[in-house]
Amino acid sequence: MASVLLTSLPVQGHLGPVVAVAADLVRRGHRVRVLTGAAYRDRVERAGADFLELPAHAYAGDLDHPERRPGSSGPQALGHDLETRFVRYIGPQFAAVEAALADEPADVLITELLFMGAYPLIVREDRPRVLLLGISPLPVEGGGTAPYGLGLAPGRGPLVRMRNAALKQLIDRWVFASPQRLLVEEFRRLTGRVPATSMFDAPLTMDAVLQLGPPGLEYPRPGLPLTVRFVGPLPTPAAHLPLPEWWDDLDDGRPVVHVTQGTVANGDFARLLVPAVRALAERPVLVVLTAGGRPEAELREALGEVPDNVRTASFLDYSTFLPKVSALVTNGGYGTVTQALAHGVPLVVAGRTEDKAEVAARVAWSGAGIDLRTDHPSPRRIDDAVGRVLGEPRFRRAAARLRDEIAVAGGLDAVDELVRSSSARSPDTATTEF
Repeated sequence: MASVLLTSLPVQGHLGPVVAVAADLVRRGHRVRVLTGAAYRDRVERAGADFLELPAHAYAGDLDHPERRPGSSGPQALGHDLETRFVRYIGPQFAAVEAALADEPADVLITELLFMGAYPLIVREDRPRVLLLGISPLPVEGGGTAPYGLGLAPGRGPLVRMRNAALKQLIDRWVFASPQRLLVEEFRRLTGRVPATSMFDAPLTMDAVLQLGPPGLEYPRPGLPLTVRFVGPLPTPAAHLPLPEWWDDLDDGRPVVHVTQGTVANGDFARLLVPAVRALAERPVLVVLTAGGRPEAELREALGEVPDNVRTASFLDYSTFLPKVSALVTNGGYGTVTQALAHGVPLVVAGRTEDKAEVAARVAWSGAGIDLRTDHPSPRRIDDAVGRVLGEPRFRRAAARLRDEIAVAGGLDAVDELVRSSSARSPDTATTEF
């Protein structure tokens, strides 16, 4: 069995897959430790892993509820977040990783994409193998892709490629130059070396990337290394939530439309949940809203009068709920989208903050849903999109294709396989370059 160290920023969307991996590895008999913020100690320990506290100065405050300026979206906001919420903390995070490994060596380190303190580890001569969990759309460049954050599909033809190349030069120079410069400075300070890749290609320097989605949700990139494996979304640990009193209503014959703003960008229910209720109140569907962990009472207060065809909950167990869903309306959290696709549920996506524009663009590009290209959709646009997703079979066919890809992707079995094979051999540091 292997000794495994997992690292994650203390934020729900990042830690969820990490805890799922930790719980499964513990079940299989591996020695497992998890380094993250103090707020998640209980969750780590319930998974059966040993908790290691990431110092408070090693991350940017309350990442679960980041403060944002109005209209804060797009590449400029992404560049700001990369610098101030992630790259800036690479030093103290790396120190915490080194301390954990000095206290107890590990065979394998598994990290989520934006725990920046794991990246300097790859140039160390004496290190565990490093596996990365791809919790967001794959950010690596190539294949004629547009700059990350714009939410533009690669498209076809020389004019689109020329457009994307020009946009990349412009945004690299004026938007991402500052966080890239900080990454170079900090990496040189910590390791004495200069990164050989951009921050967006940095995942490819890891020993393996375990992308938590199906290949059909990702843009083609010629030459993508075999170290990138699409393992599909991971199940969340069973929460043992009691079924809501309205659970039997899900089987009354009406299509079930689920609406969620996820667990991060849910500070203002008026962005998506309220207009969705107004849009769907007169449709012959059952609308189920979740508050992303916030109290259900707050959601109902935001709604005011709750229409007869609306049901609410704080959280729901997706493993039992999603098989009953006909369409999902979401602001584009990667975990929510991939969990829906694992059940063949087509989507309407309305999100532009964080990585959500990229998620939405990939959903539309794959054919599994509609990208509304806004995070403040009108009721009319939501109603039209839901009607199309429910009424046009092509969306469900595309979602079913991605469901079938996920079914054979391997999931936790694939993670365990890589952990076992990684612990059986030493990392080839001579070929690692960052």
